Amino acid sequence: MIVALSEVKGIGYNFAQVLLQSLNISSNIRVGFLTDKELADIETAIKNPSRAGMPYWYVNRRKDMDTGSDQHLITSDLDFAISNDIDREKNVMSLRCYRHMFGLRVRGQCTRTTGRRGGAVGVKRTGKPMPGGPSGTPAVGVTTTQTPTTEPSKAVESSSKETVKK
Repeated sequence: MIVALSEVKGIGYNFAQVLLQSLNISSNIRVGFLTDKELADIETAIKNPSRAGMPYWYVNRRKDMDTGSDQHLITSDLDFAISNDIDREKNVMSLRCYRHMFGLRVRGQCTRTTGRRGGAVGVKRTGKPMPGGPSGTPAVGVTTTQTPTTEPSKAVESSSKETVKK
């Protein structure tokens, strides 16, 4: 039952365990064997955990900026609230905003040696040389533009040879 509840976005394993303990529902029972009353109790407890006797620090949105109350958000409500928070930071142009915009770590983690996955900023490569080919040959799929040459060096060579023979 704990694993089934934790599959819902916004409900973790520990939250599901405390929720079932506060409602006095066995965690070993399968979801299909729950009564309608138990299902209704679980739904109301998820919507308002403080009424079910859950501690205030178990909710995932404490002291909401808009309402000032403690809420527990799930599924798309959680995604919507997070995107609104990031947009609000972008309007204020805070340091967190800049780090969000550039795709960097936001919560103070070290970035000198970790987090190097992803594209490098400011480095652009034109193509890799083909293995076994002459140096400078671009890789497959990389197009290069070549300008037509008139080969003036051969014309100069032929005229110099004629003057030497005379």
